[in-house]
Amino acid sequence: MNVNDLSLSEEKIRTREQWGQDPCGAVHGREHELGTREFFDAVELHRYREYAPWMHKLMGFNECPRARLLEVGCGMGTDLLQFARGGAFCTGVDLTPCSIEISRHHFDINNMPGTFLISDAEQLPFSDESFDVVYSNGVLHHTPDTAAAIGELFRVLNTGGIAKVMLYYRHSLNFWFEMMLRRGVVGGELFRGRSAAEILSQWAEYSEHGGRPLVKVYSRRQVRNLFKDFSEISISIRQLTRAELRVFGRIIPERVFSFLEKSFGWNVIITARK
Repeated sequence: MNVNDLSLSEEKIRTREQWGQDPCGAVHGREHELGTREFFDAVELHRYREYAPWMHKLMGFNECPRARLLEVGCGMGTDLLQFARGGAFCTGVDLTPCSIEISRHHFDINNMPGTFLISDAEQLPFSDESFDVVYSNGVLHHTPDTAAAIGELFRVLNTGGIAKVMLYYRHSLNFWFEMMLRRGVVGGELFRGRSAAEILSQWAEYSEHGGRPLVKVYSRRQVRNLFKDFSEISISIRQLTRAELRVFGRIIPERVFSFLEKSFGWNVIITARK
């Protein structure tokens, strides 16, 4: 599917520009040449050991052997490769041509088979009930019609299939303290007439290139409404690092930190069965 500028809204063009110039996670491999095995290994090491050590278990990378699995918004293929290593038959789609090229190369250097297509999440180029699992991590809060994109996940899933989706959480410490308090109040963005959406667009996915993609956040109630057509829904909250808590992160006990992460983390992870 060829997605060109004429068929994209302004928000989608900004999102594509953001990830075309700054592939998600690439900064953590910057000591190595982009596209080398060393580069991908460094990105992977940071993602699963430092940034989100909870991800392997909660996302179930090893729980989909022989499943037909689609990732919507595959980025550099980092998560999708974990599913492939776990035995899934993987397809990745992304709005950004650069992401498709990098993902394909990432699979090639790991000798893993995969299918990759440029596609809009709101109009997936697959027939009904084509996949056993659909995965999307940190992507659907960047598309204008998130409900339509989730409707597409539902459509392409087999009956009984699983959707695993991460969106940004409205009631997170990151949203209220980093975005609204630090950027909005202390930084004066709100007093300059900036809306919460504009602050998120500028700072949630900050880039030196100034891509300013659309960014949305969701409450648990909003998430349940988005996934109302699914037969079963479970919700988990994750993603907080001690560094984000600054001085408090060095002194609070592990049980308190775990409570904060699972209550006020930046990611709301939805597991939904069709």
